[in-house]
Amino acid sequence: MSADYKQVRFEVFSQPVAYDPELAEIVRDYPSHNKIANQASQNIFQYLTRYVKAICELHFGKPFRDISVLDWGCGMGQITYMLRKNGSDPMSCDIQRSADDSAFGQPTPIIENCNIDVIPLEHDFKLPFAGDSIDVVLSFGVLEHVANDLESLKEINRILNPNGLFFCFFLPYFLSWTQHLAHIRKDYYHDHLYKMKQVKGLLGKSNFELLDIWHRQLFPKNFVKYPKYRWFEKCDQFLTNYSFLKYFSTNIEFLGLK
Repeated sequence: MSADYKQVRFEVFSQPVAYDPELAEIVRDYPSHNKIANQASQNIFQYLTRYVKAICELHFGKPFRDISVLDWGCGMGQITYMLRKNGSDPMSCDIQRSADDSAFGQPTPIIENCNIDVIPLEHDFKLPFAGDSIDVVLSFGVLEHVANDLESLKEINRILNPNGLFFCFFLPYFLSWTQHLAHIRKDYYHDHLYKMKQVKGLLGKSNFELLDIWHRQLFPKNFVKYPKYRWFEKCDQFLTNYSFLKYFSTNIEFLGLK
């Protein structure tokens, strides 16, 4: 694990980001998009996309605009929107199905307003891209929902250029108290929870090298209002980095190298 990548993560995650009222206005009339209008949730999406930019520029040694990025499972389109704000011109794709977590199964005001071209995926894991053709693939809450996580990882590895990067965020952790509370309430949106050892095994079987892995988000923040959410997030990050409470966090996240 590279100290440089880890240091960038600490630095970027600790810096405040500005609220985007333009994005909030786009989704204002869509209750299903409340998490994007919410300042605390938007803050998380923003610092994660900014982290992607910082790592990519460190790793590839060139501006973010010159690095090819795939927003895999783009959903509502907010990540593609934020990547554009950070100077990238990403490709976006999603599974072509009617489920309400797909770009093809829900209202998509961001995608329509920003003219985002979403490439439809017709197979559970096969991707319509040439091998060794993309620098970076992003999973923002996607890997845990696919039909076959190992085959999906192998396919992502296939399309990545040599030395390409795979970022995985929001992967639900098996000891998470929030995930288990959701299951008690009969909410099985995240029915597949991951262990660190399991993630490392999947990466090994799909020919990825693990560059960094971490715990994130101990407490839900959607109810926290500005400006308190920034203090709340800072405390949360301290606990998930430096205390045993990290083992009860909501997510594990990682950076993989082809």
